Amino acid sequence: MPTDPWLVLAAAGLEGAVGYPRRLHAVAPHPVVWIGAALSFLDRRFNRGGDLARRLAGAAALAAVAGAAALAGRLLDRLDWPVLIIVTGTVGLAARSLYDHLAAVGRALASEGGLRAARAAVAMIVGRDVDQLDESGVAAAALESLAESFNDGVVAPLFWFLVGGLAGLFAYKAVNTADSMIGHREEPYRCFGWAAARADDLMNLIPARLAGCLICLVGGRGWRVMRRDARKHASPNSGWPEAAMAGALEVSLGGPATYDGAPHARPVFGRGERPSALDLGRGLGLYLRACAVLAIVLALGGLVWPR
Repeated sequence: MPTDPWLVLAAAGLEGAVGYPRRLHAVAPHPVVWIGAALSFLDRRFNRGGDLARRLAGAAALAAVAGAAALAGRLLDRLDWPVLIIVTGTVGLAARSLYDHLAAVGRALASEGGLRAARAAVAMIVGRDVDQLDESGVAAAALESLAESFNDGVVAPLFWFLVGGLAGLFAYKAVNTADSMIGHREEPYRCFGWAAARADDLMNLIPARLAGCLICLVGGRGWRVMRRDARKHASPNSGWPEAAMAGALEVSLGGPATYDGAPHARPVFGRGERPSALDLGRGLGLYLRACAVLAIVLALGGLVWPR
């Protein structure tokens, strides 16, 4: 059931202003924590047996968690209480927390001798090894995370909130959380996480491309780089916002990285120089402008929404 764009905009504005307060999290952990706990339990209980058995078990686990999340959202939708929809909708969005994390990396890089602090800050949002990253490596990791998370934490949740109500929003968050936890190609999740990875690919198919277009739009360039390089990524979706960010800033992102001590060859997006701390600040500016464009689009949608 689609949601009134004004309600989606109000939820986005509230989340952008206050995020998910730490004091509230201490009393009532963020719903993503609950989703993660459920997935961990199902992983321990059912991720066993042969390849087919684990694929079926993973699909069932995903259906159970995402279905429960969608059902909870549907029940809240049916109450039709605007304030409840707005407040509850904030838990599926992450614009404020994303900005706060990236701004912390930027502040550390800008401080004298802050590389160690910058590595610690960027380690909070990326999965790669950060101990050997120089300033450019930290900035690149942060920008790649910013681009990908602009889709995962802002564009895609807003898209599913708008077209599917709280049920769509909650289902997306469950699927996206499952993908981040178990949607890996390496064991022990190669089979158990297959359904989560494919479902996340499907749900991000449209939003990721919208995210890339928004970055290019507010950056005034990057379209050619996005079209050329987006498909280099192993993911069918992540390359779109990352290539767009590289093109809009005229830097190069991606390239070799180390995960758990093992080197990984990754494609390079863009053909410019490696980014600096200044480029991270420019990337945050693009992010804020893209969020503003989203707000304008939601407001325009609210003006034509049938009453």
